[in-house]
Amino acid sequence: MDTPQPTPEEMQARVLHRDGLMLVIDKPAGIAVHKGPKGGPNLEASFDALRYGLPRPPVLAHRLDRDTSGCLVLGRHRKATASLGLLFKHGKIDKTYWAVVEGGPEADQGTIDIPLGRLDAERGWWQKPDPNGLPSKTEWKVLGRGTDANGAKLTWLAMEPITGRTHQLRVHSSASGWPIVGDNIYGNGPRFGEPSLHLHAREIVIPLSRNKPPVRVVAPAPAHLHERLKACGWNGEDTEAAPVIASEATQSTLG
Repeated sequence: MDTPQPTPEEMQARVLHRDGLMLVIDKPAGIAVHKGPKGGPNLEASFDALRYGLPRPPVLAHRLDRDTSGCLVLGRHRKATASLGLLFKHGKIDKTYWAVVEGGPEADQGTIDIPLGRLDAERGWWQKPDPNGLPSKTEWKVLGRGTDANGAKLTWLAMEPITGRTHQLRVHSSASGWPIVGDNIYGNGPRFGEPSLHLHAREIVIPLSRNKPPVRVVAPAPAHLHERLKACGWNGEDTEAAPVIASEATQSTLG
């Protein structure tokens, strides 16, 4: 999947939450968050459309893979971005991903505890199970089961990364024997064409202020997941995901 550079209007339409401290946007699949060495479309190049009156565009508080969709958090100013960075670093932000995997676990829920290390120096971000690698833990729960158009077994999972290693969910799924549909690095996905990666950052819960409840944001399932989600029993979104625009005057300080 190749997604073109978003227009300002397209970027603004993807804002799921906005307050004085941060934005949460619905990242489209098929576009990198950073500008790569070869150039090409990237989300950062469109952040100027998300200033909403501030002197500088927002900046990334974390990252998602190019082919992963869903909740992406941006800090709106330096102090907020630093606080968000610490929350991510210390595991204070809860993240739930939806994945459709090939085959699937026999149990209905469980934990994957497999240390991860870099595959090799030339592969950059690519990871592998490594007993001497960094501790990596993922909790998962089955949300539905089904088959694809060819009768192959599918499972719809909610996956929560307790640690935040690069490609963690993709490597953990593959190492468990049920790779994510469309994963062309760790699974059986094609290099080009469909199916594309079936991994979506569904929900994020951010305790940014000590004096207010955590901010919870849900990103609607993208179109390229719909067919296989429905095959696993998904009934579609209950309601259209509407942006939440908080009072920026009352949420512009860290509590």
